[in-house]
Amino acid sequence: MIDPKRARLPIIRQCTLLQLNRSGVYYRPVPQSEANLELMRLIDAQFLETPYYGSRQMTWHLRRLGHEVGRKRVRRLMAIMGLRAIYQKPRTTVPHPEHRKYPYLLRNLVINRPDQVWCSDITYIPMKRGFLYLVAIMDWFTRKVLSWRLSNTMDVEFCIEALQDALMRYGAPDIFNTDQGSQFTTPRFSGILE
Repeated sequence: MIDPKRARLPIIRQCTLLQLNRSGVYYRPVPQSEANLELMRLIDAQFLETPYYGSRQMTWHLRRLGHEVGRKRVRRLMAIMGLRAIYQKPRTTVPHPEHRKYPYLLRNLVINRPDQVWCSDITYIPMKRGFLYLVAIMDWFTRKVLSWRLSNTMDVEFCIEALQDALMRYGAPDIFNTDQGSQFTTPRFSGILE
């Protein structure tokens, strides 16, 4: 874009026209030190064997090999290399093979009043050691969260508690829509709505 050797316009003017910082024209990337390159080679070799190693485990591995490195340095080097640990994410929507499947009732439906359609879903919240699960029940028309519960397990109990709380406070909706995960299709949960 900007060629300082064959410029008819001064570099300052070119940068102004292109809305670029002048420092970007003169910037030359600093190459990685030999020590960092060696660490990056070791990280790359270990990551091929154990792609589930994050910066913490990779730091321990490098220390076992005799390198005095900190976690922040290893994290920075892994980010430069584009390496991220692979770990299993929770599957929050798993239908149970024995549970009844319900038809999708919202196609072409005009939602024009409160308590016509409620929806519910479970989301996971990553924590230091695992996940917490949040179930929320919401009115589609008002977009108001009617009830919610947190749990450290994906059982049906906290979903039932949230549903009973919403029903007690607001009455029953005409339609209750979910992603049909196993918690929402259990006879215990669907029996409350019927």
